[in-house]
Amino acid sequence: MRASAFVYPWDVNGDPEAAERIAGLGVRQVTLAAAYHSTRALTPRHPRHRIVTAEHAAVLYPTDARWEGREIRPYAAGDWAPGGAYGEAAQALADAGLDVHTWVVLAHNSRLGAERPDTSVVNAYGDRYPWAPCIAQPATRAYLVELAAEAAVRPGARGTELESLGWYGLQHLHAHDKTGGVALGDAGTYLMGLCFCPYCREGYGEQGLDADELAVGVREALEPLWRGAPDDGGWAGVEKLLGGARAAATRAWRDETARTLQETAVAAVRAAAPEGFQVLLHADPVPYHAGANAGVDPTHILSVADGVVVPCTAGTALLPPFAAQRRQGAVIAANFTVVSGMGGSPSTLAADAAAAGEAGATELRLYHAGLASDGDLLMVREALAGL
Repeated sequence: MRASAFVYPWDVNGDPEAAERIAGLGVRQVTLAAAYHSTRALTPRHPRHRIVTAEHAAVLYPTDARWEGREIRPYAAGDWAPGGAYGEAAQALADAGLDVHTWVVLAHNSRLGAERPDTSVVNAYGDRYPWAPCIAQPATRAYLVELAAEAAVRPGARGTELESLGWYGLQHLHAHDKTGGVALGDAGTYLMGLCFCPYCREGYGEQGLDADELAVGVREALEPLWRGAPDDGGWAGVEKLLGGARAAATRAWRDETARTLQETAVAAVRAAAPEGFQVLLHADPVPYHAGANAGVDPTHILSVADGVVVPCTAGTALLPPFAAQRRQGAVIAANFTVVSGMGGSPSTLAADAAAAGEAGATELRLYHAGLASDGDLLMVREALAGL
């Protein structure tokens, strides 16, 4: 089973042993960040540093003239990934015999939300989510499509993996996070993710909803959850809280918005890419879910992209809906965290990979070759050697 490891450019650049070390894991491919969100990352083996702080979402390569005069444009990285950081790392990894695919994070950008708050998702209480650009807004959609095409198709890349190509909502790892006091489940999280920016308010109107009344309804639906009532979860839970007709109308607006963005972005990548370039989406088979793994309809997305990358660290339950709709040649990649300190289980990777294969996975993704300890990497190497 083909495996790819996620890597940041700063894991490789300045470490003459990094590329060969990654190749020595037994992977045939790396998924190398080309456009990424803010993060604080460990680099446990690098000869010059141990912590890299990427202060804001940025592209990790020099942009071209396509952005001149654009309302929204990508930010350049600072000293954590200067100049052509992506290209330097990609060349070293290719020289080690690895296929390089780009890793492109799209609708997740806290700096954009801070500098342009009008671009952000706004919840039913009027709170803005600066990390979550609203994908219904025309300028934001144009930016995401252009970014997907540029960041995905880097020189020498043989494919791409597009992350956060859909709605982002309340879910977000944040510095000193204090949002866990009330356990919102699937239904509450959906309601807290509904956007009420001017474009979404207009969109709800197209579905026969009055946006002001809907916002009141969402707040009323959430009130029992704030007081400790259980969240029934699932779409039935949303319908119970909001009412079936209103819930369906919000879905109609959001599903169409996400589907058309995904179609347009993938088409833009294909138009810019050489023949045979592979386009995958990080995806969740529950269409109303939001976050880094965009909620999608499996039948639809597998007719648009070459495949999906599916989170499997918590189990393989998300794989069968994609496997059931898989067309010949499509990739269903099971994504496992292999960093013990981040909830991964490299010691069970061989068994987990076998279970993923039985559930319909055709490939593996390993998160993350740069963040893992030496002991974790040893277990990964041993597991891949037996596959």
